[in-house]
Amino acid sequence: MINEIFSIEKRKLQRKELTYQLVVIGGGMAGVCCAITAAREGIKVALIQDRPVLGGNASSEVRLWVLGATSHMGNNNRWSREGGLIDEILVENTYRNKEGNPVLFDMVLIDKVLAEKNITLYLNTVVYSIEKSSDRTISKVFAFNPQNQTEYVFNSELFSDCSGDGIVSYLSGAAYRIGAEDKKEHLELFAPDKEEYGELLGHSIFFYMKDTGKPVTYVAPEFALKDIEETIPKVMKPEYFSTGHHGCKYWWLEYGGRIDTIHDTEAIKYELWKVVYGIWDYIKNSGKYPEATNYTLEWVGVIPGKRESRRFMGHYMLTQQDVIEQRNHYDSVAFGGWSIDLHPADGVYSAKNGCNQWHSKGIYPIPYRSYVSYDIDNLFIGGRLISASHVAFGSSRVMCTSAHGGQAIGMAASLCLKENKKPADYIDATAIKELQKALIANGQYIPQLKLNGFGGIASNAKIEVSSELALSELKASGNYFKLNYPVAMLLPLNGSVPKMKLKVKSTENTTLEVQIRASYKPFNFTPDAILFVKTYTVDEGEQIVEIDFNEIGIEKGYYFICFMKNEALELAESDQLVTGVMSVFNYQNPAVSNYGKQCPPENIGVETFELWCPIRRPRGKNLAISFSPALEAFPSSNLGTEILRPVVESNAWVADFDDANPSFTLVWKEMQWINQIKLFFDTDSDHAMENVQMGHHDSAMPFCVKEYEILDDKENVIYSTSSNHQTINTIQFPTAIKTKSLFIKLKHPSENTPAALFGIIVI
Repeated sequence: MINEIFSIEKRKLQRKELTYQLVVIGGGMAGVCCAITAAREGIKVALIQDRPVLGGNASSEVRLWVLGATSHMGNNNRWSREGGLIDEILVENTYRNKEGNPVLFDMVLIDKVLAEKNITLYLNTVVYSIEKSSDRTISKVFAFNPQNQTEYVFNSELFSDCSGDGIVSYLSGAAYRIGAEDKKEHLELFAPDKEEYGELLGHSIFFYMKDTGKPVTYVAPEFALKDIEETIPKVMKPEYFSTGHHGCKYWWLEYGGRIDTIHDTEAIKYELWKVVYGIWDYIKNSGKYPEATNYTLEWVGVIPGKRESRRFMGHYMLTQQDVIEQRNHYDSVAFGGWSIDLHPADGVYSAKNGCNQWHSKGIYPIPYRSYVSYDIDNLFIGGRLISASHVAFGSSRVMCTSAHGGQAIGMAASLCLKENKKPADYIDATAIKELQKALIANGQYIPQLKLNGFGGIASNAKIEVSSELALSELKASGNYFKLNYPVAMLLPLNGSVPKMKLKVKSTENTTLEVQIRASYKPFNFTPDAILFVKTYTVDEGEQIVEIDFNEIGIEKGYYFICFMKNEALELAESDQLVTGVMSVFNYQNPAVSNYGKQCPPENIGVETFELWCPIRRPRGKNLAISFSPALEAFPSSNLGTEILRPVVESNAWVADFDDANPSFTLVWKEMQWINQIKLFFDTDSDHAMENVQMGHHDSAMPFCVKEYEILDDKENVIYSTSSNHQTINTIQFPTAIKTKSLFIKLKHPSENTPAALFGIIVI
């Protein structure tokens, strides 16, 4: 029992003073990936989150899908899902939660963080002050948790501000910007008209509905918005409004771009509640939507999802040109690929389109300098805070891009602490290579970068494989694709265009136009260069069409074998799936402003080009096609490359379909001591693994090897699994293994998909 008598003195709250090596402020996707990455490198981390759950805009409190360069698979960024830790999280969520339940995604994040013994998680903990030991150095962060009525003082050598609004950076005095730059400052032609379009992206609140199976009445609160058709013109546009939409589909319920997106957040929330409950009143009681009779309002967001507020000064400011021109940087550590996506500041009340999206032709690198505070020597800036112009921020702000940068910060922090360096020390052209190598070894793809030294002692071993796929045919399944829009097979070719055959059905005598296309930039997947065109006569009925470009000489790279639109034709499909080979379609995906061809207005600094994109499984199929000579694009030598996804070439070793026991062996001349093995599998980095709402056909990706075992030189099984679904498998041995060879036996994922591996590291 506690029985404390009256005190004339003011009581004090419990206070805890704690010391960590890295304090991460913000538990959104950037903060989570930063914290876990550093913790796995042995760093003691405090992760401070002001909400009861992790995920930020991806949490069950907001319920926005995590997206980045894949952009709902609606752009030309093939195999572009962000690698490393954010990939691990999305793959795990898809495996556990392919239906997209936002509550389960909360638990995936919590599970990942709690699994790390080097992270202490502080939920419901709000930072309110900082202390500096010098003008350019933060020494303490002060926070309060109203749930346990405890004040915290966090001491640390390094701080990573991933808090969205930049509370620590702001309190530290670091320089920042809010709003849009003038066109002339960076010569950004897409910079908005500040008066007519506005300078800021607003906040959004979503809602979910449920069919109860019986009539449900709804009485709107008094504050609900009235006269919806007059005040929100988008409800009259079917591309925006439908009773079949809920959740993220209502991203355009946006408000706040004309006011202070930080200090007016509560006012913005109340305005968005007016909008949401008014729209629900319109759906239920206008009499126009009888299909909603049995619907009830299941959930409405209680906090708004923020898009934009402060952006802090780093050592480099990302601009529109970096995004559109895909500018390379010596210190690249991450990449983006979402469109430049700006919204009218009037949001839901604007008569303009809800967004103004323009894609680049491929993914763009992001420099380390954009993550390092210019003013504070021991501060990283992550997530929405990074050093970017308003226009470039329109792309870099999305969560997968933020998370990818977050893990770069986490790795950089670990190196700083181990080597007694400051964050800015890694801006050095030599030092940055150490960070880049560490990121690549953890699955982080860095565009246009190739360093030596990948693989550890695996690079010194002789590699022997049971087989290498020579792809002579993708076998027909019996189904056909009607050529209502163009389709292409995206193939890794080396030296020449092979002869091809495919089965065609036609309703009349007609022609089939075949084009060979490539990308002007070899690391892209935009077919902006038409190299060769041939037209073939097709008779009514079913037949084999032989395609022969006379083995025209070409450079190594990816090529599009394009079959142009002809509604009289159907092309045979295949159920076979091969790593590094896919079909793409010149169709429309309005959800990401893909209308088959991007045609921007003149003088906005954006290019015109066609969009050729995949169709999601199970609908999206390869074409049934044969090749002579066979495609030899999957050799064992690919296991030594550090590019762990298809870029320019497949970069994968793939076993033959007919190899009953696919395997590879590493053999050394001398005995080796092995502590760790990393294997890099194919989890279909082209698939956009939206964490909520969308749902996915597969829980485990069909390309991924699920079952394998590793044997030493005495044929002892030193590791085995039958349930892998992850991209990176890290096998850490409690004590070092002594052996002259490693024998890795794999099973094909299925009869339609051969075993594949992108790389191996042995240390």
